Amino acid sequence: ATPFFAGLAVAAAALAGRYGIQAWQAFKARPPKPRMRKFYDGGFQPTMTRREAALILGVRENATAEKVKEQHRKVMVANHPDAGGSHYLASKINEAKDVMLGKTKGSGSAF
Repeated sequence: ATPFFAGLAVAAAALAGRYGIQAWQAFKARPPKPRMRKFYDGGFQPTMTRREAALILGVRENATAEKVKEQHRKVMVANHPDAGGSHYLASKINEAKDVMLGKTKGSGSAF
């Protein structure tokens, strides 16, 4: 009886290993999911602050000018009016870039 149970255990281990390998290969063959960053979705303040501008662009308040410009481009590509985005959002994104780069006129948004 002992050799029978030993053979049964070996067969069960072989089947489990086989299905485990098949599951692993199927897992590796899946198409990768794109990692989408969540952008700022809150309401806007009457006068944009540096904090709000950083949230809109997805950068830190003390980000470098190069990082601000890079993130501005990414956010504008996603929300450009020519690509189905809103003119209002595009103006707020541009205003956020200006606030972060210190180019504000203090007049707020065009809308």
